[in-house]
Amino acid sequence: MARGALPGVRLVQKVSSTRTFARLAPHLVPAVDRAVHRLTRGRVLLSARMLPGVVLTARGARSGLVRRTPLACVPEGADAASWLLVGSNFGRADHPAWTANLLAHPDAEVSWKGADIPVTARLLAGEERDAAWQAVLVFWPPYATYQARIEREIRLFRITRR
Repeated sequence: MARGALPGVRLVQKVSSTRTFARLAPHLVPAVDRAVHRLTRGRVLLSARMLPGVVLTARGARSGLVRRTPLACVPEGADAASWLLVGSNFGRADHPAWTANLLAHPDAEVSWKGADIPVTARLLAGEERDAAWQAVLVFWPPYATYQARIEREIRLFRITRR
């Protein structure tokens, strides 16, 4: 069954494309995800019930402090040897902070299905980005709405196991 055909997914896609969602979600979704992830010792990520997700652990671009950010992801390959991370910021004007963190410190870690995995992030550009962007849009069409709403190009990273 295709992702868009799963019960409730189309409704979530429609709601997640709204400007109201873009204003509220950045404050609510990560906070709830972080709390549940911590309480379940990495076994549960609520947003991953709809989309696959990781918790990215990276050093802050300016502070150097450890930052944990729950993110939707697009797993690549049957064994998830790599993932695409989309810096959509829910269609808001600014790049999300975690993207600057990865640009400054590409070696990071993800929690994927309860396992902590060392990774390296690479910002995609050119034809490689274009191909990955098309895969992202097939996976979660609301990203197209986010991109249409803003002037900046949404940053797209491929993270691979180290």
